Amino acid sequence: MKILLFSLLCLVITRTATIASDFHHVGDYLLQAHFKVTGGEMISIPMKSMAFRVYSDGITIRVHLEGEEEAYSSFEVYRSDGIGRQRSDSGALEMIPGIQASTNSRGTLKHLRLSKESLTITSFPGVSDQTIVSYAIAAVPKEPEPSE
Repeated sequence: MKILLFSLLCLVITRTATIASDFHHVGDYLLQAHFKVTGGEMISIPMKSMAFRVYSDGITIRVHLEGEEEAYSSFEVYRSDGIGRQRSDSGALEMIPGIQASTNSRGTLKHLRLSKESLTITSFPGVSDQTIVSYAIAAVPKEPEPSE
């Protein structure tokens, strides 16, 4: 009996490790704007510089605050055929490659739009007239400095 329980425990640990390793790094993003929309007004929320690391297994998106690898927000992908974006020059709507995902945690619905260029998280608290929007752009990897 003990051998069976030990075998089951080993199987669960192995499966959990396999699932965790299925996540791959999608990109890094730098927070550019954080604001709330309430009563028809858009109010900027003061922020400090933040970087996000994004991972996915194709079904779930995990957004980590840089330096906090154990803590993350999870979003379930519901659309992976692109996201709409409005062109600034003509106002026309275009589809670009991207993913949309959502989560509902403790009465707050969150929506994520992710593309190669940007990450947008929109939060809709259940008992509030406020909508919180966080917008981040893709971080450009630093070029190694030439050695002299």
